Amino acid sequence: MCSPIAAPTDTMRLLAPDTRLGRFLHWVFEASLMLKALFAAAETLSGLALLGLPGSAVLRVAQWLTQHELAEYPKDAIANALLHAAQHFSIETQSFYGFYFTSHGALKLIVVILLMRGVLWAYPGAIVLLTAFVTYQLYLWSLHHAVSMLLLTVLDLVVIALTLREWYVRHGFVIRPPRQE
Repeated sequence: MCSPIAAPTDTMRLLAPDTRLGRFLHWVFEASLMLKALFAAAETLSGLALLGLPGSAVLRVAQWLTQHELAEYPKDAIANALLHAAQHFSIETQSFYGFYFTSHGALKLIVVILLMRGVLWAYPGAIVLLTAFVTYQLYLWSLHHAVSMLLLTVLDLVVIALTLREWYVRHGFVIRPPRQE
């Protein structure tokens, strides 16, 4: 009969918090939380700005950003693409992105703060939330094939793995090997 408490494996010992790798992984976890917090704050502020700006402001900002470049190089692909996108940026689209960025960023910021404080239920909550974001990001990637979406997804997957490890280390959860009969 197998004991309900698993014996530590070499891998578990290697990942222990008192090893060099364990300390490094904890540092990476904290650094990834800081990055997530910065991105989440920027996303929340961007969303609030979109919600607070008048409809024509996005077009005016795009015109201001591209005017010098288009005066020198009227066929500049990036400047023309930005201007074209701004010209087709409706009030409904602005409202959607404003709400999406604000709620998405605020949720991530709340979870990051709870994780930084070591709140026990924040670990599974963060894993569920980030998994939902990863699923949505992969859906968006399947539509648009944006490399940035893949990079964001990889970052979220790393944060999920680090969160699982941190949850295990900080709260003493044991990962048991499969039961042998």
